[in-house]
Amino acid sequence: MAEHSSEVDQSEHVDLLVIGWGKGGKTLAGTMARAGKRVAVVERSDAMIGGSCINIACIPTKILVHDAENKRESDDVAEYFAKAVKRRDTLTGAMRKKNLSMLDDLDSVLLVSGRAEFTGEREVRVTGGTDTMTITADTVVVNTGSVANIPPIDGAKLGGRIHDSESLQHVTPFPKRLVIVGGGYIGLEFGSMFTHFGSQVTVLDHGPRPLANEDDDVAEVVAAALADDGITIINNVSVTAVSDGADAATVSYEIDGETTTIDAEAVLLAVGRKPATTDLGLDKAGIETNERGFITVDEHLRASAEGVYAFGDVNGGPMFTYISLDDNRILADQLLGEGQRSTRDRGSVPYTMFLTPPVARVGLSEKDAREQGYEIKVGAKAMADIAAAPRAKIEGDPRGIVKFVVDGATDLILGAALVHVHSQEVINTVALAMRHDVTATELRDTIYTHPSATEALNEVLGVVK
Repeated sequence: MAEHSSEVDQSEHVDLLVIGWGKGGKTLAGTMARAGKRVAVVERSDAMIGGSCINIACIPTKILVHDAENKRESDDVAEYFAKAVKRRDTLTGAMRKKNLSMLDDLDSVLLVSGRAEFTGEREVRVTGGTDTMTITADTVVVNTGSVANIPPIDGAKLGGRIHDSESLQHVTPFPKRLVIVGGGYIGLEFGSMFTHFGSQVTVLDHGPRPLANEDDDVAEVVAAALADDGITIINNVSVTAVSDGADAATVSYEIDGETTTIDAEAVLLAVGRKPATTDLGLDKAGIETNERGFITVDEHLRASAEGVYAFGDVNGGPMFTYISLDDNRILADQLLGEGQRSTRDRGSVPYTMFLTPPVARVGLSEKDAREQGYEIKVGAKAMADIAAAPRAKIEGDPRGIVKFVVDGATDLILGAALVHVHSQEVINTVALAMRHDVTATELRDTIYTHPSATEALNEVLGVVK
């Protein structure tokens, strides 16, 4: 069983020190320990054992999304939300316990509770309560993740009715009206979630339209689905102030040169994430960051300091737990393998926004492909019009679009946007095909199970031109 620090002013030297319990770091810690290496893992909060994904991000939010989508009109809103939150907390608690046991059962792992701060090269001081521990290591992984970015808006301070994406998951009382500042990935996902629970949702977006990185036809389908579910999105907005009053929170914003206000029982600040690095003492270890505070790394995830690496959100790469997991594979290959794997090997990384229906994307949009000089062919079809894929109709939500961008010279898939029921699953098939140079024709003519959402590939890839 792993050791747990408890003595005052201890000193330890380990082969690998991981700061933070995120996906990549905890996985590498287990791999190295099973390979006979001495490992230390430092985490400042017991509530974050296992990392952001299972505690405040991917898993808990998708539990809430699922339960929101399954709410019936007859369900009492407040009671139903409270039950969903309880289910969220129960599952995340069980996953946290399981994650702890995965390392706690390894004899060569030292688990340390407290705040880590670099005091020199590959040396950290960990403080927790009255205890202090100094840990030195041959290799250090900074795996501290990210936190909500609080915008420089007058009155934008968390507390009361003003929330980030973490605190809103436990909001009480349930807000009849919710205003979301920011129309990006987090803002739209929470907007979709809360409107299905029963909130009247307004999204204030600085940009000219939702999903700025998608083609117009895809973005229009998503915007229509959100509007159909009751979400109001106001674009080209500049939010100027947020205040929490006796009866409601008020958001002030400018649009077309005029100032307007809107009241709500809750306000979500969803304007991106920033690295959790402010009190790590990176400068004392010679670890450089970019202008946004993210640790700069090379294709092997090496930081500027010898023997120091950065995993996951904190290195400024795509903020997905599966990217952090792949970070672990890269360093495991460096430490235990042939040292060949790098971030350059990552082709065709998919992602999903868990709206209703979900929005999944991989590769280039039509606009990006044309700008990069490809001679392309495009196939797109509304999900409701795809006769060969009845799954969405069976489940009662045929909204969405399936769109492919294909290289006219090679017949290879350059990108895809899938907006439909189960698109989060289908996109993985498309990404795998892209990584292994499976042509659009081969993907079109593959046999898929029926009735499934994947069958849409048979039909849509048949209209590529």
